[in-house]
Amino acid sequence: MNALESTSTRPYLIRALYDWCTDNGFTPYVAVLVDESVQVPREYVKNGEIVLNISFDATSSLKLGNDFIEFKARFAGSAREIMVPVGRVIAIYARENGQGMAFPVPVPATTGDEVSKPSPLSSVPAVPATGLSSSEGEPRVVQLVTPEAGPGDDTTDPPRPPSGPRPALKRVK
Repeated sequence: MNALESTSTRPYLIRALYDWCTDNGFTPYVAVLVDESVQVPREYVKNGEIVLNISFDATSSLKLGNDFIEFKARFAGSAREIMVPVGRVIAIYARENGQGMAFPVPVPATTGDEVSKPSPLSSVPAVPATGLSSSEGEPRVVQLVTPEAGPGDDTTDPPRPPSGPRPALKRVK
């Protein structure tokens, strides 16, 4: 079994950091990227994210599974059932000191209705799997360039800071 065939390490790391937080008296928080698969109170979602306190004191029936984090918690006095797919967790950390771990942000699934932006690699010709060009037998170097460069953007010099005297603030009364 190789790394691609094995299960995700994310749920194991979440459980380990949860245990570390509780063993050291810290409050474990999870940051979640919310979409339609996440069951949380939507009124507390800000910028598509929600931070949840998953400490023993704040939750009941907490289950840190391989696929979902499930628990019951009170929001403004009313009990809610929370269910978060583990793949939507973007961080787990201790509230008191911020120590923890961030995970790669999940990539949203495309529906096919959206107009997809062309990949920068779309204009690059295919290279044989060996990395060698078939006609010359030498390694081929491919430089990635974004296709958004306009016709007037052919300057190669990086922008330089303005020269002259050092700027100063002038007090106006």
